[in-house]
Amino acid sequence: MKKTQLILALTLATQVGIQVSAQSPSPAKQVHKDRVFLQDYSIKNVGKVGATSQFSLASDRNGVVQILEGNQLVKPFGGYFQQNGKIVPDLTYLPMKDKNVLAIDRYQDHVVYLDDEAVFSNAWAGVVFLKHTLSSPTAFAGGNEFTFVVAAKNKLQLLQKGQAAYSFELPAGADVLDIVFDAGQNQFWILSSSETYSFAPASKTLTKAFSGAQMTALAVHSVKNQLVVGTQNGYFTYDLKVSEKSETNQKLPWTEISTVQSDGQNLWFGTTMGVFKMDADGKFSYYYGDRWLPGEQVKDLIVQGNKTHVLTENGLGTIVFEEMTLAQKAEILEKQMRERHIRHGFNSSLDLMEAGNLATGQLDDSDNDGLWTTMYLAGEAFRYAVTKSPEALQNCRESLEAMERLYTVNDVEGFPSRSFERSGYIPQLSDPERWQHASDPEWDWKSTTSSDEVIGHVFVFGVMAEIVDDPWIKAKSIELLDAVMTHIVKNDMYLIDFDGKPTLWGKWNPDYVNSFPTSVGDRKLNSSNITAMLQTAYHFTGKQMFKDKAFELMNKYGYLENMMRPMAGIGRSGDGSDDWAKMLSDGWNHSDDEMYYVGYWGLYRYAFDKDLQAKYKESIVDHWEAERPEKEGLWNIMTALVQPENFDLEESIWFLERHPIDLISWTTKNSHRKDIELLEANFRGQLTKEVLPPSETRIARHNANRFSLDGGNAGKVEYSAGDIWLLPYWMGRYLEVIK
Repeated sequence: MKKTQLILALTLATQVGIQVSAQSPSPAKQVHKDRVFLQDYSIKNVGKVGATSQFSLASDRNGVVQILEGNQLVKPFGGYFQQNGKIVPDLTYLPMKDKNVLAIDRYQDHVVYLDDEAVFSNAWAGVVFLKHTLSSPTAFAGGNEFTFVVAAKNKLQLLQKGQAAYSFELPAGADVLDIVFDAGQNQFWILSSSETYSFAPASKTLTKAFSGAQMTALAVHSVKNQLVVGTQNGYFTYDLKVSEKSETNQKLPWTEISTVQSDGQNLWFGTTMGVFKMDADGKFSYYYGDRWLPGEQVKDLIVQGNKTHVLTENGLGTIVFEEMTLAQKAEILEKQMRERHIRHGFNSSLDLMEAGNLATGQLDDSDNDGLWTTMYLAGEAFRYAVTKSPEALQNCRESLEAMERLYTVNDVEGFPSRSFERSGYIPQLSDPERWQHASDPEWDWKSTTSSDEVIGHVFVFGVMAEIVDDPWIKAKSIELLDAVMTHIVKNDMYLIDFDGKPTLWGKWNPDYVNSFPTSVGDRKLNSSNITAMLQTAYHFTGKQMFKDKAFELMNKYGYLENMMRPMAGIGRSGDGSDDWAKMLSDGWNHSDDEMYYVGYWGLYRYAFDKDLQAKYKESIVDHWEAERPEKEGLWNIMTALVQPENFDLEESIWFLERHPIDLISWTTKNSHRKDIELLEANFRGQLTKEVLPPSETRIARHNANRFSLDGGNAGKVEYSAGDIWLLPYWMGRYLEVIK
């Protein structure tokens, strides 16, 4: 930009740029005070030593985990968050090498072993050694005072004081699948596939309690005084007070249950398709797919402290629950963002050459380098306004420099490139036919810039000019805002590319906008966006042509009427529409939602007058009402801009707290679930009655359908938290709805 332009921008920043600070909290404003919550993430150790159908899992009070595969003891080694470890032979204690271990379990926070001779442990100075006389036992459990019950098919023994004190058996064919001890009742519960028995060690009494079909697993849920029995098609409970079975519950994430555990308050179910937790209110958290587990068939699981260890056919997944606040989560994601997602100052995705392997990551361009960067940059601007962090200010400067280069790397005045890259790499880039050579032979730039890029630019230039107390940032933001909006107005409301033609989407001219039926969303969207853009440009430059053009479009060409049409009127175009209109209206466009909302900052905040602002609020709230089922964190918090006393704050916090900190795009699947209520196909693409939490669905930017059940791309990309999480969090902090 010319020096005179920079001086003009500095002057206008002082004289015209009205500082609209966030309002102080009022009694009516909803405010979330940050709290400690449990953030879940996974540590995976992949692989297995041998092929077997026998698996056991145990851990001790020191957090040491052992796995029994067949008769071999193995252990996880080397795994940590986002870095897979492996399963290796456990050679820690040499004498165990010669033991024919048949099962392992945890007893009084130590690992206890069952072999063909005894139940024994290396804890308690090695004095625990209770001999049995069973042939090839496979199951055991410990009770009070080092009393154990051991089973081999239908034959059982009670072990006390170092020996087999009592032998008993179930009916022929009733092979024991599981044994658990109920400390409250001082009795063992013994499960076969069709019958469950209680055994009282004091009286040596075996009693048949109930029958069932295809039973697989058993747990004592003492907080409710119940037995929880897993089957091949759901689970049921047995009330220990009244000796009564419940109906089988099949409305579960998956019904083929392999193991059940109680952690005191919650129940954990291992299945043939992942693991799920059910809390005291009956709500599920489902952990399935490579984000959480190295396999899908759960062989065993144990809960210990803040970790749940889940053994699968392909290794061990440890789900960790770490206490943190949203502020601490922001620090984690900010660090992740800066270390792995900055390319020339852009907010970029990390393409992984090997699935899930961050060491193979490569930063490439995208069509939306500008848009994703504006959303990250706005978040950093809000962060700086709240915290005055020098780091946040420097991040703003660096990314604004990247935004400026989008305008200067090409020779078209006021035209923002999609991206830029060093020359000579076009064949390796994502879209070679869009790339042009810059005047500087060292660089190439990407053309065909779209309207979603432009509205993002205007959004962040307004945010930066208003709230970042830095002369260069204010001036540069206004300079770039002026440049792009002057380009559009002087080119008859089109974004004109290097070839002298409008880009495919950069069209706000009435001939284009009003050519669509009112049911086609682009008519309403483009009217809303260009009004917001012109208002922002006028607010910070004071140039009358921007205000005149806005009122011309609103009053003469019906853009205000277009904006005010309710979202309920958006749908498929009629039979008489052309193919372009039909394509644009074949379903709800979630990218349009993103464009609306980033535009709402300038539409509402820089409204020409109070009457218009009231109309804009009506339109924004109407849109929010349509979006509420998605529980989209950013849309909810942006709605607080116009209605801080009435927006879905709880859902916003739910989104921020439940969002994973692992942003690798693992493949996810939920369409098989039995606990979700599917809806008939509809225009909005809302597949279920209730949206699933972000921890259970694909990693997605805000332009995606949050009701998508399946998705992801097998761990081949890591998305950036810059636009996905940090923007809604820091905007919430700035608007003072998150404290």
